[in-house]
Parts: sequence; C-alpha cells; structure tokens
Amino acid sequence: MELRLLFEARAPLRRPLHNVNICLRKHHLAQRDVYMPTPHHPPLAVRRALRKLGGDIKDARKRRGLTAEIVAERAFTTRPTLQKIEAGEEGVAIGIYASVLNALGLLDHLGQIADPSLDLVGQQLAAGALPIRVRRRSLRPGSKS
Repeated sequence: MELRLLFEARAPLRRPLHNVNICLRKHHLAQRDVYMPTPHHPPLAVRRALRKLGGDIKDARKRRGLTAEIVAERAFTTRPTLQKIEAGEEGVAIGIYASVLNALGLLDHLGQIADPSLDLVGQQLAAGALPIRVRRRSLRPGSKS
C-alpha cells in the first residue's frame, strides 16, 4: 500500500516499460522508479554475426558513395546509432537495422533470413514428423456417403 502511494506521487515515467521486472531497493528507491534487467551478453557466434553484418552495411554504404550522415538521415536515426550498427553492437534494435538496410536498398534480403523455403533443417524436421501412414476416416453409422 505504501509502495503504491510512493509510485503514484512521482512524476510519470518518461518511457514505456514492457515486461520489465521491478527491483525495489530502499537505498535506490529515492533515485529511480524502475530498474532494467541486467544486460544480456549474447554468445560469441551472435557477436561475430553482428560484427560481420555491421561491416557489410558499412561496405555497402561506402560502395554507394554515401556518407554516414546521409544514411542516418534516410534511416531516421542518428549518426552515432549508425556507427553502433556498423560496429556490430548488439544493443541496437532490429528495427533500426531494418531502417538502415532500407535506406541502402537492401531490405528485401532481410525478409529472406528465416524464409521457410530456405530453412533446410526446419524442412527435414517437418518431413520427419509426417505420419508414416494416413488412415481413411471411418464413417459414423447413419451418416450419408
């Protein structure tokens, strides 16, 4: 009860929160309302893939003769965020990556990443789950056909 009143008395939050665990500590409660979850450190393979993607985006930008400012403007983001993307930082939202790819004319390739026709492992698993034999449904007594 007291905790709810304390939160209601404060100014509204500046950003929306979605599925965030609230960690309440007495000595931090006066400073902030909500604590974000601890940072996630992706596996090495993910970091390598993001660095490669960032490098490829940077190369594509340079091949097109575009400056970072122009691409950032076309992607509706900032130059520092574009630099983070080109460095392969994992904290940048995938929507920003998509905006940058769109600004470079490469967005169509993003839609192909998880295309079912290119997912060989998924196709093999689905084929293995098919029934060996399909039985004809028996008709109920009294039904027509």
